Amino acid sequence: MAEFRVFAAAMALFGCCLSASLAQAEGFDSDYEELVWEEIQPQLPAAPKASALLPFFVSATTDNRFFVDGDSISVGSDGVVRYTLVVISAAGARNVSYEGIRCESGERRLYAFGRNDGGWSKARGNAWARIKDSSLNRQHAALYNEYFCPIGIVVNDAEEARMALRAGGHPSLPRRS
Repeated sequence: MAEFRVFAAAMALFGCCLSASLAQAEGFDSDYEELVWEEIQPQLPAAPKASALLPFFVSATTDNRFFVDGDSISVGSDGVVRYTLVVISAAGARNVSYEGIRCESGERRLYAFGRNDGGWSKARGNAWARIKDSSLNRQHAALYNEYFCPIGIVVNDAEEARMALRAGGHPSLPRRS
C-alpha cells in the first residue's frame, strides 16, 4: 500500500509539472511577437551606362542578351536586392527595367521601366510575384538562383552581387560544365 501512495504522489507531481509546462507553452504562443516584413521605399537609380553593364547567362533557348547595371545594384535592409535589368533582343530592341528580388520569399517586383530620355515610368503591375523557372523568360530565376540568392540566401552587399555576375555565378554554387 505504501508503494501505491508513493506512485500516486509521483503521478500527482508529474501532472502538476505537465500542467505548468502546458500553461507556459500556451503563454509563449500568445506572447510571441510576430515579425512583419516591411519593404523600404526604393530610390530609382540613374539611367544605366554601357560601361557599367554586367552580362549574365540566362538560357541557351534565347537569343536575347541580358545585363544588370552594376552601378544600380543595392541590397536593402529589407533583404531585397534591387537592380536595373537591360535586355537586348537579337534585333537590337532594348528594354530597361528597375526591379527587386526578395530572396526570403522567392519573389520579384517590377518598379519602373526605363524611358529613352533616361527617366523612369512607374510600372502599373508592380505587385510582388513568385519567381518561376521556365525555359523561356527565365532571367529572374537566373538572377535569383545563380547570382543574388544562392541557396535562397540574400547576398551580403552590392559588391558580392557584382562579383557573382562577373564570375558567371555565385562562388558558393557548383560550376556549370
